[in-house]
Amino acid sequence: MNLMGCGTALVTPFRRDGSVDEPALHALVNWQIEEGISFLVPCGTTGEAATLTEGEWLRTIEVVIGAADGRVPIFAGCTSNATREAVAKAERLAQMPGLTGILTANPYYNRPGQEGQYQHFRAISRAVGLPVLLYNIPSRTGANLEPATVLRLSEEKNIIGIKESSGSIAQITELVNLLPRAFSVFAGDDGMALPAIAVGGCGLVSVASNEIPGQMAAMVGAALENDWATARRINRHYGRLLAANFMEPSPAPVKAILSLMGKIGDDSVRLPMVKVSPATQRKLERIAGELGLLVEAPPSGADLRMF
Repeated sequence: MNLMGCGTALVTPFRRDGSVDEPALHALVNWQIEEGISFLVPCGTTGEAATLTEGEWLRTIEVVIGAADGRVPIFAGCTSNATREAVAKAERLAQMPGLTGILTANPYYNRPGQEGQYQHFRAISRAVGLPVLLYNIPSRTGANLEPATVLRLSEEKNIIGIKESSGSIAQITELVNLLPRAFSVFAGDDGMALPAIAVGGCGLVSVASNEIPGQMAAMVGAALENDWATARRINRHYGRLLAANFMEPSPAPVKAILSLMGKIGDDSVRLPMVKVSPATQRKLERIAGELGLLVEAPPSGADLRMF
């Protein structure tokens, strides 16, 4: 499949009691699609998949599929550091009607070498007929998936691309140069979107598009069309927001802003993640307000200074 553009790494909204807020998730999916997002990725890092029960994980994906109703592709997060468990999870998702494919990250904690990662991802891909997106995020998993290993994995017929979150433009460039043109290389960090596309990447899996889906879709689309003036303008305008989403461990900041925007009812995250500090909350509110993202403008004359 020819997957490209801007996809959203969806948050998982929670109620104050800690349960998944399904109506908020349904509304968020609808808004994302209406704003022009190319595809959706539920239950990844931003979706706090590591703290969802198996039942919540499956139900969250079902809600996203139902809300999307076939309008955009859905790639569900499906990761485990035990290959046998990762294969079992992928097989469960393969039975889910309407799911396009899976996104699966490096095995975490074990820190396998290149051959171990190759065999891990190959086992997952061969267990299911679904398209598979690899997810390289060494900062969270402790293992880097090197371009030469990705090249070997690209020979598997249903491994169609990679979300590359190494933070290295040199590694992204090597991937693009090594891999077949049909293999999709996505930036996995908002700040790397334009450099990645400039060297031949096909898009972005975004955190910021939770908050500004239309703007991020427009930025990525402009870059893919070689309209770099527009792409740079959007990137420059929202640069503070892209950085602000990582003022504290993600997804606490993006959830705080979504709550301020009225897109989710509560900004709860699950332990060991915690809500942003009051100081960061004030900074986020200022940035969101200055960018015109808040439901209501602050009262006239309000002091919005951060210090």
